[in-house]
Amino acid sequence: MLTLYSFGPAANSMKPLLTLYEKGLEFTPRFVDPTRFEHHEDWFKAINPRGQVPALDHDGHIITESTVICEYLEDAFPDAPRLRPADPVGIAEMRVWTKWVDEYFCWCVSTIGWERMIGPMARKLSDEEFEEKLKHIPIPEQQAKWRNARAGFPQAVLDEEMRKIRVSIDRLEKRLAQSPWLAGDEYTLADICNFAIANGMQFGHADIVNGQATPHLLAWIERINARPATQAMFAKSQTEMPPRPAMSAA
Repeated sequence: MLTLYSFGPAANSMKPLLTLYEKGLEFTPRFVDPTRFEHHEDWFKAINPRGQVPALDHDGHIITESTVICEYLEDAFPDAPRLRPADPVGIAEMRVWTKWVDEYFCWCVSTIGWERMIGPMARKLSDEEFEEKLKHIPIPEQQAKWRNARAGFPQAVLDEEMRKIRVSIDRLEKRLAQSPWLAGDEYTLADICNFAIANGMQFGHADIVNGQATPHLLAWIERINARPATQAMFAKSQTEMPPRPAMSAA
C-alpha cells in the first residue's frame, strides 16, 4: 500500500510522483495544500515531523526526502520498470546528477520561486496571522525563509541566484548536447529529478531557456513531457488534485 503526500506535479513533489507513474505502481495521491499551510498542521507533522513534502507511506513506513523516495522505490520495487542504470559507473553518473540537483540547481530555482510565489502569499497575511503561522513551522531555517520571502529577498541575493540558474542551465545544455539523457543513453532518475526543477523554465525563464539559446535542454524537456507516464501524471493530477496557482512572470 503506497500513499504519496505531495504538493502535486511540481518541483520536489514531482520527483517521486513521476517515478511512481514511470514505474507503473499503484498508489494513493494525497494533495497537501500549501496555500492553506496544511504541511504545517499537526495531522501532517504526525506523518513527517519536519512538516515538509513529499512523504511516502509504504505499509506504514514513512520515507521522506524527494530523491531518497525515488531511490527507495527502485529498491522496493525492482521488478517494476527500472529507472536506475544496471552498471556501477552508470549508477554513479546518475547520482552525480541527483546530488547536484538537490544541492545546487534546486536551491537557486527555489529562491526565485519563493520570491515570486511565496512572498505575495505571505504578505496577504496580517502580522498576527503571519506570526501564528510561523509558530507551526518546525524548522528554524524554514521560518527564516518565510520571513525573507515576506520582506522580499535582497536584490543582491536574487541576482546571485539568477547567476546560479544560468550556470545550471549551461551545465544541462552542455551535457544534453553529448547524450539524449543526463546519465547517458538511458532515461533514469537523473532525468526525472532534474526535469522536476527544469520543467516550466521555458516559460518562467524564457529569456535563457529557449530553442535558440538551449536547443538540447528544450528538446529534453519536450521529450520528457511527451512520455506517456508524464502525460498521465499531469492529466490525472488535474482531476485528483486541485489546480496550483500559476507562477507570476514578475
